[in-house]
Amino acid sequence: MPDPLLAARGVTRRFGGLTAVNDVSLALRPGEVHAVIGTNGAGKSTLINILSGELAPSSGEVSLGGRDITAWGQPERARAGLGRSYQRSTLFPELSVFENCRLAAQARRQRFWHWWRPASSCAASAALATQALARTGLADDAAQPAGLLPHGRKRQLEIAMCLAGEPQVLLLDEPLAGMGPEETDRILALLQTLKDGHAILLVEHDMDAVFRIAETITVMVNGSSIASGSPAEIRANEQVRTAYLGDESDAHGDAGDTSCAH
Repeated sequence: MPDPLLAARGVTRRFGGLTAVNDVSLALRPGEVHAVIGTNGAGKSTLINILSGELAPSSGEVSLGGRDITAWGQPERARAGLGRSYQRSTLFPELSVFENCRLAAQARRQRFWHWWRPASSCAASAALATQALARTGLADDAAQPAGLLPHGRKRQLEIAMCLAGEPQVLLLDEPLAGMGPEETDRILALLQTLKDGHAILLVEHDMDAVFRIAETITVMVNGSSIASGSPAEIRANEQVRTAYLGDESDAHGDAGDTSCAH
């Protein structure tokens, strides 16, 4: 088993008297999708914010490539190879698809000593943007204003913007939200291709999609991890079924239960 690219050990985050994340540990390995699931308020967003550097943990440690990055802020982590997407759109709708991607690449490859040159002339940033759009299937949309893209294509663009920053780790916060079956299939196919060379953390509510794509699933309840393992192990875990999916009497009545039972 390869060494983790990103790891959290005993991570806890308190907000006054509220413990939003409680002693959570996980490891993201190259070539794998690691999904984090849980109901609203389980602590998933707080966890991903800690991993990305937007929030500092109250205790615990985060490492990237074996280096302790617990004290690093988000810009440092991004430059070190950690990319993330958000639940809400972070696009510049008036700019073209290409320019959105180029700006993301430029943020990764800042050249303050070239202050007299227009940033748009940076060949390296343009090349990274072009590669990212090609890899995510958006090359034909490069000149299109980002705000005119359909919802699913916007989510693809957000992933492309992550890739333009040359990350080793992708933290994807509900990339399938609001999608229909065809759009979901397209994003899952993209994630399959991105597993090569990346470690991927997927925070997602679409349970069918999670069980289709993830090699490892961590289940959070009330800020704590109650189980972590393969999809088969999570399906068979009675604590997960009770705490997250409902008791066995509801197992055949709720859509969420059937997602786990298949």
